[in-house]
Amino acid sequence: MSNPIQQTVLFKASPHEVYEALMDSAKHAKFSGGKASISKRVNGKIMAYDGYITGKNVELIPDQKIVQEWRAVDWPAGFFSVVTFVFTPIPEGTRLDFRHANLPEGTEEEFTQGWIDNYWEPMKRLLEG
Repeated sequence: MSNPIQQTVLFKASPHEVYEALMDSAKHAKFSGGKASISKRVNGKIMAYDGYITGKNVELIPDQKIVQEWRAVDWPAGFFSVVTFVFTPIPEGTRLDFRHANLPEGTEEEFTQGWIDNYWEPMKRLLEG
């Protein structure tokens, strides 16, 4: 098992706006540029980036926390990682503390940069104009 990825990102947007960017299918598709279908229920299925990412919601506390089982289409069959997003209001907007655990060995570097390029930067463009 690989070491978890841990990142902290600051957004000039409310925790609700950041939560919705990740959990609202249309908003997710808008920042990612790919089809997304995201359930807002625990145990509900998620799909993003035209099906490259699939999984399910494990824990949802609106505007505070998201925990999902998550896998990429090219990972070994039945292999799931765990992503956790924690939202903290700060005077400037939101601090997002992120953790991605249980990745397939050797994928840490790709996904460390992938979160920055495919999530944080496009989300900032969407939320901060």
